[in-house]
Parts: sequence; C-alpha cells; structure tokens
Amino acid sequence: MFIDGLGDNALLSLPWLFEFWALPHQIPPNGAWKSWVIMGGRGAGKTRAGAEWVRAQVESDTPLEPGRASRVALVGETFDQVRDVMVMGESGILACSPPDRRPAWEAGRRRLVWPNGAVATCYSAHEPEALRGPQFDAAWVDELAKWKKAEDTWDMLQFALRLGRHPQQVVTTTPRNVPVLKAILNNPSTVVTHAPTDANRAYLADSFLAEVHARYNGSRLGRQELDGVLLEDLEDALWTGPQLEGLRVDRVPDLDRIVVAVDPAVTGGARSDECGIVVAGVQTNGGGPLDWRGFILADCTVRGKPTDWAKAAIAAMERFRADRLVAEVNQGGDLIEQVVRQVDPLVPFTALRATCAKTARAEPVAALYEQGRMRHHRAGMLGQLEDQMCAMTPHGFAGKGSPDRVDALVWAVTDLMIAPAAKWRRPQMRSL
Repeated sequence: MFIDGLGDNALLSLPWLFEFWALPHQIPPNGAWKSWVIMGGRGAGKTRAGAEWVRAQVESDTPLEPGRASRVALVGETFDQVRDVMVMGESGILACSPPDRRPAWEAGRRRLVWPNGAVATCYSAHEPEALRGPQFDAAWVDELAKWKKAEDTWDMLQFALRLGRHPQQVVTTTPRNVPVLKAILNNPSTVVTHAPTDANRAYLADSFLAEVHARYNGSRLGRQELDGVLLEDLEDALWTGPQLEGLRVDRVPDLDRIVVAVDPAVTGGARSDECGIVVAGVQTNGGGPLDWRGFILADCTVRGKPTDWAKAAIAAMERFRADRLVAEVNQGGDLIEQVVRQVDPLVPFTALRATCAKTARAEPVAALYEQGRMRHHRAGMLGQLEDQMCAMTPHGFAGKGSPDRVDALVWAVTDLMIAPAAKWRRPQMRSL
C-alpha cells in the first residue's frame, strides 16, 4: 500500500498535505486568474478550501521562509463570523495549520501572525470603509452572497488588493441571486469551481443529509442551498423564487381530479428537447371554479424517443391514479395520441391545441399563483420546473432551450382550472 511505503516524517506530515485529501472543487485552478469563486451547497467544504488556500499563500518550505503573500484580508459578514468560522472554526485556518506553522491569534488587533511574519487581518462587511487605507496581496472572502453591504465592501477590497506581482482573492459562498456575485462570475478574470453538499458527504452527519434531502431535495431552495446552483430571478418574470417557496406544502389534501399533462418532443435523442410531463390536481371545495385550489404534484419530464415519454406519462398516471392524460398536439398531430395508445390503448386522452403564444397561455396560470390558489408539493422534485417558471417573462422565455416543463404545467392547470372557469363564466354572463 502507498502508506506502508512512507517514512515516519512523511506520515507525520500527511495530515497537513491538503492536496492529498482535497476534493476536486477545493483545488485552485490553473492560470492567471484574479478571483477564484468556490460555489457550493451547505457543508460542501468551501471553508476548508478557503483556509487551505490562505495557508498555501503565506507558508513556504520552512516555517520562517516567506511565502507568496504576506498581507492577507479575511472578510466576512461580521467580525464574529470571521473569527468563529474563518479563523477558529473546525475548518478554519488555525485548525488546518500544522504546529510549526500555526499563526498566533491577536484578539485585540483582530489578526493572525505567522512565524514567518505574514499577517492576516479580519474585516467585517458591515464596515466597508475599514478597507480604505490598508493594502493586501491576497484575500479570502466568505459568504459574500449574503452580505448587506456586499457591493461597497467588495469595491473597497478591490482597491486595497494591490500588493505583489499578481494579487489574488478567493470567494467561498453558497450562491444567491445578488448583483455583486453575478458581476464577479461574469468577469473574465474569474474562475469558478462548484460542488453540491453531497460531494463532501464523508465528513457530514448521515442524519443531517437525510433530513435536508427529505425536506429540500428537488425544490428550488434545495437547488440553491444543497446543489449550490445560482438561481436567477428576472425582474419581470411571471413567477419568482420567493413566491414559489411561499406556496410549498408538505402534504396534499384529497383531490377531486388529477391529470398528467404532456408537452411532447416529436423527435428523440440526446440532443432533442425534453418532453415536459407534469402531474397536477385540483380540490374543488364544493364550490364554483373560482373557489378551486390547484396542486402541482410532480415533474416527471424525460428526454428520449416518443415511446420513452409515452411510457413515462402512463407510469405517472398509474402512480398518481390520474383521471386523464392531456397533451399538446400542435407539432405531432394525431401521431401524439397514436404513440400514447401504443403503450395503453384505453388511456383517457385529451388532445389540446395551442391557439396563442406560450406567454399568453402562461399568464392566466401565473395569475392563479398571484391569487394564492396554487400549491407545490415539496416532495414533487419540482426544482428544474421552478427554474423554468422563473425564466418566463411577458416577452417570452429567457432561459436556455425550450420551456417544456412550464408548457406541461400550463396545459395541466389550463385543463384543471382555467378552462372550467371560462365555461362557468359564459352562462353566468348570459344570465345577466
């Protein structure tokens, strides 16, 4: 074995050789980058990566020899968080440093001092002006996306990062849709590594993983906090992330009708569009359509041949005991129903034809959400569907590819709630 061949000194130093233990997203990328953004889910090992990067900058071959950097800024949301997480935390700088190179903590001056003279000073994002005056050749910025004065603090740090031949900075953060983070990510001098919470599961409690996955897996919040995905809400989007989070439920009541809606992909293959498949239901509450409540139960979207999505749609019907399968037939015509009936000849099927643009069809459905008449089942794996929803605007879809999942949702809600309400209104208007 590899370890059996190591001498005593090598074995003693092995725990401090981070390159040996590090995960891929914790290794600094090659190249002359200015900012390295480590973007990941909760517990993905971001703090350890930041602390080890600082060590690599200030340490050298011997404890007293100067490293690449000698003046480092440690910037967090508050002084307490810098001290308790970045400096003294379980994955902080002190815990990661070998005994002969461990820096001394000077509490009164809020700084670390290494045996070779390198200094790392702590700063709070609540006081951006404190960065006006000092100068640095390296910086570690933690959880930038949640700072209240993020832009001001970041700007002051950029002016201060001016020592040495090529000053660099590392940003460790769970992503949030904030302008300063998006601007950094769009800068050509920025490199990014990314990892979900599960990448670091060997160092996390099984009970923690089980709990957070049970509650958040597949949700939009889970994609942000567990998968480490930056979710962008557009200013004029028909739906927003906070709105959808507020409409999430753990349990679904008894429903009066359930449909599986399909937005078919006529062609198949790895490069074809996905076939949107969404399961939805309605609770009538014993009243007219204006009192009904809708529930989005699951996103069963697939990519593949027509028979693949037909099988997936029929499977969803059986799983949720759906009353009917509805599908858009603008592109495939009668072929859509023929493909479905090859899988199940007796399936209750309704063909739907679009007579207006996607956005025009989506806006009445979005209005139901604004009225609080729609709910999303937390266990429905709706994260990617919700991403598409938040990219729908009055002017069209602003995301990548085609909004197949949203189209399926719109067809489901239209069949369950919009169409019945329209029929109900007509007799009412004639009676007037």
